[in-house]
Amino acid sequence: MHIGPVDSSKVPRFAGPATFARLPRLDQVERADVAVVGVPFDAGVSYRPGARFGPAAVREASRLLRPYHPGLDVSPFERVQVADAGDIAANPFDIGAAVETIEAAADDLDAKLVTIGGDHTIALPLLRSAAKKHGPVALLHFDAHLDTWDTYFGAEYTHGTPFRRAVEEGILDTEALSHVGIRGPLYGKKDLEDDRRLGFGILTAADVLRRGLDEVIDVLRQRVGDRPLYVSVDIDVLDPAHAPGTGTPEAGGLTSRELLEILRGLAGCRLIGADVVEVAPAYDHAEITSVAASHVAYDLVSLLAMQEKT
Repeated sequence: MHIGPVDSSKVPRFAGPATFARLPRLDQVERADVAVVGVPFDAGVSYRPGARFGPAAVREASRLLRPYHPGLDVSPFERVQVADAGDIAANPFDIGAAVETIEAAADDLDAKLVTIGGDHTIALPLLRSAAKKHGPVALLHFDAHLDTWDTYFGAEYTHGTPFRRAVEEGILDTEALSHVGIRGPLYGKKDLEDDRRLGFGILTAADVLRRGLDEVIDVLRQRVGDRPLYVSVDIDVLDPAHAPGTGTPEAGGLTSRELLEILRGLAGCRLIGADVVEVAPAYDHAEITSVAASHVAYDLVSLLAMQEKT
């Protein structure tokens, strides 16, 4: 039997420590198939800071999650052992050192990871770790921004550069790279040209609106195929109406319903890990952003659980 969340009929949801979905800590189980881990790091942001408080906010908002997922018809916490692995303590003053620490910690966690950030810089060390186990991986990147800049203020490692570095390092399968939800002004057309040269396909927020969810899901599934898949979700892929608590908001984004339905459309894909980043609770209202992020993380945990043999 797997150890699941605290029973809310015995302990009210607002009582007790806020582990993700009120799940056991990693040190309370023999082993975990799926681990939720926080990375409270935001030294790589280019505008509003505060995502270092994202993991705590998402855990707090996740108190209301329940053990059965009707949209995917799965009880993830019964199917596999899921645990909260706590936070990876990364150097807040040295981005290079933080990246190394995150990579090493991910290597040491013997489970499939759903990581809560933190800013998008953390995707690079997580992808490095995933590639050590699976080889170059397919990537679905949900974001308002491309995150394929070369440098920013001369810095090679920021929340705007992780996927360029990942392509350069050979840890991504360049036949299976997609951005979803891209929108907003750019510094120039060269941003798109560079992104295309790196191998990315783009489905903009407008594409999701005009082409519809079923077509978008079909395009993504065809591009990914049966490759090992990593999903990276910047919460600013959502419109600021659905996620005001983030560092670089852009008008015209996805609804939380659209994002969750696209994720559910990935059922059966070979998901090997995921992250949810850029939740900055200082700019949030009534936990709108952290609630959305907690549900995104729950869907990702559920997708991973569905792949495990029972």
